[in-house]
Amino acid sequence: MSERIFVGTRKGLFEFERGTAGWDIADTAFLGDPVTAVYADDELVLAGLDLGHFGAKVWRKVGNGDWTEVEAPAFPEKPEGLEDDPHPWTLGRVWNFTRAGDGTIWAGTMPGGLFRSEDNGATWALMESFWTMPERRQWFGVAGGEQPGLSTVLVDPADPKHLTVGISCAGVWESKDTGATWDLVGQGFHNEYMPPDQQSDPMPQDIHQLAHCRAAPNIVWCQHHSGIYRSEDGGHNWYPIKTAVPSDFGFAVVAHPKDPNTAWFVPANKDDRRYAVDAKVVISRTRDGGKTFDILDKGLPSRHAYDLVYRHAFACDDEGKTLAFGSTTGGFWVSDDGGETWAAPDVRLPPIAAVRFAAG
Repeated sequence: MSERIFVGTRKGLFEFERGTAGWDIADTAFLGDPVTAVYADDELVLAGLDLGHFGAKVWRKVGNGDWTEVEAPAFPEKPEGLEDDPHPWTLGRVWNFTRAGDGTIWAGTMPGGLFRSEDNGATWALMESFWTMPERRQWFGVAGGEQPGLSTVLVDPADPKHLTVGISCAGVWESKDTGATWDLVGQGFHNEYMPPDQQSDPMPQDIHQLAHCRAAPNIVWCQHHSGIYRSEDGGHNWYPIKTAVPSDFGFAVVAHPKDPNTAWFVPANKDDRRYAVDAKVVISRTRDGGKTFDILDKGLPSRHAYDLVYRHAFACDDEGKTLAFGSTTGGFWVSDDGGETWAAPDVRLPPIAAVRFAAG
């Protein structure tokens, strides 16, 4: 059972620890600065910061040492002759960190870059094979992100060379050679806001978030802009889940690490409204592969709640028992029984962008 949760907010990073009276803040860092991405394990913590005019930064803490600023992911200078490339060759923000089984740490960024670190985040190398593919010029951003954002990096637990990434908006891409080559996969999606002749094209798909079951990584869940999807072949083919309640719209999805039939979602009203359905915060859970869903709301706000949960603000521990999520209004809740009941620590946080358990 995990004992630490890191919460990245618009005004700093908060470390929670489990005590005899429940979860409470044990430490803070970067107070006043937006934290957009977090990674943590027993020996390492990484934080991505978005300092606006001063750019995106990465800070690192090793063991019990102090926080130190390290090299942030960086794009090369844009070559001449690429006037038709609509995307900037500069880092907007670090959006997520993922560690592979071989120790490599991957970072997904805006505008749609993929970076790798072989030295625990001290330095970063751009995956040029991904960045320079001609198809990238067709990628696009949507409201909330003017540039394409690499929202998810999944690494096969049995094969660190096998990567699956999701992009908003550019679909699902797969590499089986540590990023040397890439294939666009993801048949079966339907993006309703595209023109009719492009709605089923694998490229212009708005992938809010992907999550796979670590014990059965071929089972992948997707919270798509147009609904919830499930794949049973590692993300190649997808089928829609039509049974989700009270809504199949949202941003975050968490897959159970051991049970491929269990996943959790945070339903919301769609598009221009984007707040909790009926102003009630609930978690939607399936335990039978999407055939049925339970509404989990014990301990969550049941009235006048206008929270929204971002892609990376919902997390699960390595056992699938403890979950935590945070909202755009600073609400933060933890469940120690798989989502059946929830408790809010006695804190008032800024808007939350990232929630991460420290990996064991």
